[in-house]
Amino acid sequence: MLPAARVAVSACRLELRRCPMKNSGHSSDKDQNLTVGRLKSRPQFLRVREGERRRGPYFILEVLDRQSPDEAPRAGFTVTKKQGNAVERNRMRRRLKEAVRLSAGFAMKPGHDYVIVAHRDALGAPFGKLTEAMAARIAGNQTKTRPSRVRAGHSDGK
Repeated sequence: MLPAARVAVSACRLELRRCPMKNSGHSSDKDQNLTVGRLKSRPQFLRVREGERRRGPYFILEVLDRQSPDEAPRAGFTVTKKQGNAVERNRMRRRLKEAVRLSAGFAMKPGHDYVIVAHRDALGAPFGKLTEAMAARIAGNQTKTRPSRVRAGHSDGK
């Protein structure tokens, strides 16, 4: 095939790929609203620790209202080193991300940040139970507020 013909064929293939995606209606405004953002930096994760805490058998969910209802919800996932080696921690993180993507993302409120801290039990739990627990915690069941901390070495006056 001549180089000029190869370029023309490549251009046609590229154009065919673009055209169906433009008019197919796959990405609508409704789908855009269902996307969940990500928490990526340490200060973002630390800020969420100031919010409310919801405990469960497979993970702890920390929630913070950012007071901005026009922004999309954001989620962050963390697994401590005591939960297992890197392979196991990544498996737990992937399972939790998939549970949020499939069943719990719709329940997340706009303008809220969520941090999911995995427990070791999330590794061996049936995926159906994991997704049910995720949806229940995000919906607000079993809410527990975090008590204020007392600094180490300081007594409360006794």
